[in-house]
Amino acid sequence: MEPRVKNVSPSKGLLQSEELYQYILESSVYPREPGPLKELRDVTASHPRAMMGTAPDAGQLMAMLLKLLNAKKTIEVGVFTGYSLLLTALSIPDDGKIIAIDVNREAYEIGLPIIQKAGVEHKIDFIESQALPVLDKLLEDHENEGSFDFAFVDADKVNYLNYHERLMKLLKVGGVVVYDNTLWGGSVALPEKSVAEDMKQGRQLTIELNKSLAADPRVQISQASVGDGITICRRM
Repeated sequence: MEPRVKNVSPSKGLLQSEELYQYILESSVYPREPGPLKELRDVTASHPRAMMGTAPDAGQLMAMLLKLLNAKKTIEVGVFTGYSLLLTALSIPDDGKIIAIDVNREAYEIGLPIIQKAGVEHKIDFIESQALPVLDKLLEDHENEGSFDFAFVDADKVNYLNYHERLMKLLKVGGVVVYDNTLWGGSVALPEKSVAEDMKQGRQLTIELNKSLAADPRVQISQASVGDGITICRRM
């Protein structure tokens, strides 16, 4: 999801031209991007799976949502090198907390020195695990129900709807969950026969997710065409 800049992977931006996407990044996003986030983005750019990183324009929107919500207690499902995690940690108060879940601690440790240098590691509870058992464990403690302000999901697409059901119980009324990759490189609008084979399963899962979210009376939604598409769901 990283934009095409010097020595960086190609963009998944869905605007009408790469030049327009670069204009948005260079005129509005990069000038306001905190130094630690830029450093982490640069470090991630050399990773063989750099495209898994959160797009900085999507990150900028999430940072604003966190501030508007005055979010303090959050969940992140899927961490990778930690761009969105660091963004969240920089946005919430000093006594805020993030439960961050990922099956791969190795990728998280790439960004960890930058997180530590930024002075926000104390806000993060990183759990190396599949996410569903952790979310179910949280729900065993009834005090966690309806207690989270914000969640960000950028993980295995096959479980997005399973994550959604758990998060609907964990989020407070008025809380927000953001789902990443909900336009799947634009393939959701293409006929299946024209989609690359390795994109087809993700495309179908994303179509099913989008249909389910649109029909869910528990949330108010907005699908934003930043990065690879994010869907913002406000718990009703």
